[in-house]
Amino acid sequence: MAKKGQYIYEYPHPAVTADCVIFGYDGKRLKVLLVKRGQEKEASKEAYVGEWALPGGFLDVDRDKTIAYTASRELKEETGLQIKPSEFKEAGTFSEKKRDPRERVITVAHYALVKLSDVQADTDAENAEWFDFSEVPSLAFDHDKILRVAFAHLKRDIHFEPVGFELMSEVFTLPQLQNLYESILEVKFDRRNFANKMKHYGILDEVDDGTPRNGTRNPIKYRFNKENYDDLKRRGFQLEF
Repeated sequence: MAKKGQYIYEYPHPAVTADCVIFGYDGKRLKVLLVKRGQEKEASKEAYVGEWALPGGFLDVDRDKTIAYTASRELKEETGLQIKPSEFKEAGTFSEKKRDPRERVITVAHYALVKLSDVQADTDAENAEWFDFSEVPSLAFDHDKILRVAFAHLKRDIHFEPVGFELMSEVFTLPQLQNLYESILEVKFDRRNFANKMKHYGILDEVDDGTPRNGTRNPIKYRFNKENYDDLKRRGFQLEF
């Protein structure tokens, strides 16, 4: 990594960062991964110490091949969570002049979807915590705005991308799936109509786990049929409700 004071330029250069919006789902609620900001080792001016923020940090001009590599590296360093650069999507660039009190900083926001059942053990850093999306506290910098923009992308993508595959556990119930779509689209569906529509698409397979069906209230469990979904998507499929 470049040392402080190593570079001198004829014209001022802004700093570049990557910020990460990481969405998860616990079967009932949409979640967001946040970090609590600590003291900065080499900063001449502190920024939002002790406040919650999105994971992220500065581009390493020597190590990071792309800004997505920055997102992946900083996320791992701050939370322990490992996401490949290719698994991030860009949510936008934020370049307002006073968005960072330390210096002129341009950030490229990224977002990714994870299965909480797969990553809970990874996100054990003391300063990292999952929050219900509806209960996210006020965030540092302009991260409230970044979070809203990333959520808007997610809300759009749910119609075109396999969002459910990436957020749901491998096996789930229809009420859990309905809760996910309601959380993202911010609407309420009739349970029977939702179930019939999802089954009609042919992208859900029933899971026989040996649980008795007749005379019990145990819900039927499902898993996604990704092969059928990919086939529908190749034919221009769009999930509508």
